[in-house]
Amino acid sequence: MLDKKDRIGYIVSGGLKESFRARLTVPAQEVQEGAFVVMEHLNWRYYGLVTDIQLGATDPRFADEQTEERLPPMLAKALHGQTLYADLEILPALMQDIGPDLASPEYKLWRAENPEDPNPIPVKTVPPHHTPVSLAKPEHIAGIYGDPDKKGNFVIGYTREQGHPVCINLERFVQRSSGVFGATGTGKSFLTRLLLAGLMKYDRAAVLVLDMHNEYGFDDRASDTNKPVKGLKTLFKSKVNCVGLGAGTTIRGGQVDFNLEIAMDDISTADVETLTRELNLRETTPTTLNALYASFGKGWFRAFKAMNQQEVEIEDDKGRVKKVPHPDSVAAWANQNGVNVMAAVGLQDKLRRLFDKPYIVDKPASDSVAQIIQSLEAGKHVVLSFGEYESDLDYLLVSNLLTRKIRAAWEKKTNDFRAHGSLEPRPLIIVVEEAHKLLNREMAAQTTFATIARELRKYYVTLLIVDQRPSQIYDEVMSQLGTRISGWLGDDLDIQAALSGLSGRDSLRGMLARLQPKEEVLLLGWGVPMPLPVRSRRYDEAFWKEMGDGKKSREENLRELGFGG
Repeated sequence: MLDKKDRIGYIVSGGLKESFRARLTVPAQEVQEGAFVVMEHLNWRYYGLVTDIQLGATDPRFADEQTEERLPPMLAKALHGQTLYADLEILPALMQDIGPDLASPEYKLWRAENPEDPNPIPVKTVPPHHTPVSLAKPEHIAGIYGDPDKKGNFVIGYTREQGHPVCINLERFVQRSSGVFGATGTGKSFLTRLLLAGLMKYDRAAVLVLDMHNEYGFDDRASDTNKPVKGLKTLFKSKVNCVGLGAGTTIRGGQVDFNLEIAMDDISTADVETLTRELNLRETTPTTLNALYASFGKGWFRAFKAMNQQEVEIEDDKGRVKKVPHPDSVAAWANQNGVNVMAAVGLQDKLRRLFDKPYIVDKPASDSVAQIIQSLEAGKHVVLSFGEYESDLDYLLVSNLLTRKIRAAWEKKTNDFRAHGSLEPRPLIIVVEEAHKLLNREMAAQTTFATIARELRKYYVTLLIVDQRPSQIYDEVMSQLGTRISGWLGDDLDIQAALSGLSGRDSLRGMLARLQPKEEVLLLGWGVPMPLPVRSRRYDEAFWKEMGDGKKSREENLRELGFGG
C-alpha cells in the first residue's frame, strides 16, 4: 500500500481515451512534467506519466483577484486553499494486480497463460474517484523497468525528481532495431557510447560500429569541456577490434588492429546504384552496369577502370584518315555491346571518384571484409573508423558493401542452424551514424539497411540508428524500431517522427520538446514498458570504473547529478 505521507493528490476525473486528472494536495512545484506516478485502489495498482500541470479555481474571480494583497496572510492562505488548486494530467500506461483477489476475468485468463509472469498489463479500466496518487518509489520503478542489480538490466538514467535508477532490459533491447535521436549538440554520441558500453559489458550480442567521425574506438576529448573521454577500445581492450579504412590508416594516433581494403571484385553493380544521388548518375546507369556485368562478371569494376577514352587514326581503302575508338576504349566496348556510347563514357567519368579511392585495390593484402565477419562471429566487437575518408561517398559505399556481405553470412548461419542444428548465430547489432543518409525514402529501397530493419531480426541482425533528423528517415524503417531514446528535438517534424506509431504520442509531444538540451532523454517504444523522461547517466570516471570492474557506482552518479550528499 502507498504511504499517506507519499501522496501528492487524488483522482478527480478521466478515462481510457483521455488522460486521468488528479487534484494536487502538495505545492505544484514539487511535481514535474514527466513524473512517474502510482495509483492504488484495492488490489489494483496503476502506473502513469504526468504530461501536464494545470492551474484551476472554483470560481474565476478568485484566480483574477490578488486577495493576498488586501487580506491578512493567514486569511488569504486559507481562502486560496479552498478556492485555488492545481491538477495533474496523467497518461495511464500500465496496471497490475497486487492483491489476492483476481477480480478481472481478463486478468484471470492472462494469469492462467502466464502463471510466472508478474509484469503489468496495459490499462484496461480506470481507478475510481479519489484514488490516491503518489510519486513512484524505487521498488515501483524496479518492478516496471527492472532491478539495477539483476544481470541484463542496464541503468540508462535516473528519474528527474528523486534520482531513482531506470533500466533498459538489454535482452529485450537487442531483439529489435532501435534508435537514438536528438538535435545537434544534445549528446547523442555520449549516449550511444553509454549504450554500446552496456551492450559490450553484457556481452550477449556482437556490435559493429560504422564510425563515420572516428568517435567511438580510441580516446578523445569532449568538444564542449575539453575533458578526456575514454574510447571503447580502452574500456574493453581485446574484446574490441578497431579497424581503419585504407592501408596504413591510424585513428587519433592510435594503431588499429587491422585495416580494411576493398577488393575491386567485391564491388557489385548494386553498390554503385546506391550512389545514384551522390554521383549524380543518370537513368541509363542500370542498363550500362548490367551490360558491364554481362561482359566481365565480377571483374567489371576493374575492366571498366582500365578502359581508356582514346581514339586512333586509321586509313581507309581510299587513303583517307579518320579517327575511331581505341580498341581498349569505353566507346569500343559500348559499340560492341549495343550500349549508348555517351552513357558509357559519362558513367566512367563519374566513377573516377571511386576509381581514385586508395582503399579500393585490385588485390588486398588480406581479406579484411572476411576478417571483420570472423571477428563478429567469434564474439568480438568491431569499430570501423573511416579515418580521413569522411565523405558521404565513402560512408555510403563502404557501409552498404560491408553490410551486404554480413547479411549474407548471417542468413547462411541462421539457415544452417535451423536446418541442420549448427551453432546458433550470435546476435549482431549494426550501429549506423547519420542514418538519414542511408535510410531516407530515396535510398532505403536500394540499401541493405532497410532490409535489415524490416526482415533480418529473424536472422539475428538488428540496427541501432543514430541521427539528428528522424523526420528524414523512411517511415517504414521508423516503424520497425523497437526502442527509441530521444534527446531534445527542436523541429516539429522530427518530434512527430520520433513518436510515430506510439500510443499517447499527442501527450508526449510537448514533453519531448521541453527536455533539457543536454542530459535529459525520453525512453520510448517496444523496448521499455512505458515512456519515461530520465536524466541520462554521464559517460565519466564513475561509469568507466563500473564497466571496467563491474562495481556499482550509483552513489557517485547520484552525487554528480545533485541527488544526496
